[in-house]
Amino acid sequence: MPEDVEWATRKLDYEPPVIDTSKAHSARLYDYLLGGKDNYPPDRKAAEEVIKATPSIVVAARQNRLFLERLTRYLAAEEGIDQFLDIGTGIPTSPNVHETVQAVNPAARVAYVDNDPIVLAHVRALLNSSPQGRVVYIQADMRDDEAVLSAPDLTGTVDFSRPVALLILSTLHFITDQDEARVLLGRYVSRLAPGSFLALSVATTDNAAPAAASQALAVFRAHGLPVLKRTHAEVTTLFDGLKLIEPGVVRVNRWRPDASADPEASGVGIYGGVARKP
Repeated sequence: MPEDVEWATRKLDYEPPVIDTSKAHSARLYDYLLGGKDNYPPDRKAAEEVIKATPSIVVAARQNRLFLERLTRYLAAEEGIDQFLDIGTGIPTSPNVHETVQAVNPAARVAYVDNDPIVLAHVRALLNSSPQGRVVYIQADMRDDEAVLSAPDLTGTVDFSRPVALLILSTLHFITDQDEARVLLGRYVSRLAPGSFLALSVATTDNAAPAAASQALAVFRAHGLPVLKRTHAEVTTLFDGLKLIEPGVVRVNRWRPDASADPEASGVGIYGGVARKP
């Protein structure tokens, strides 16, 4: 058994994760939208209420997942990035980041970060690294950047003196203060070496019907999941100081689409972008 999987097994045997199934959680709600089974009645109830308000959210979630696959493949294959830090990992959904990048470079290293105990319960699926590479999981809240960036499993896996791809997908919109989000991002980006990349996807209500958008936001709030849906301009400012890769900040289904994407899908209320640190 690989060393990383042995670590995961020991941790799970010693510290069984305590999962609060009494209320909805963003990772489990997202899992439901993707067609997964690692969710509970409160997650499904919240998801169905959001779907009723904005039926396109199912397509948006799946296009966001395809965006993740494309951008990680692009960074590994075309930019030569071999270190990835995925913050807000969510419940494992194949292909996971390490599966995509290690198919390009088996020696690639990936560190996952999440604070949902259910992700820890499925961590074996995340730690199935190639023999040449390394994959680790850090149980932490992204808001505590010091805890994330100083975690021994992270510092033992990712060399921050070399380029790193920082991935924060469908997570930042749960930080509902724009200034707080920008400051937090700045702290993470400041640790990255020149030549590193930042990839974001963030929810938006641009071009959405106002009544439907308000109803969807109200559903999230009612289930303890406040969301700030940003405009195109607000998402673009999150990349300030970085050089956006073409085509810039666009709907995730329109970012370098391939045969699996649907660039003409309507109602995809998520902007995505990838930028390089000079």
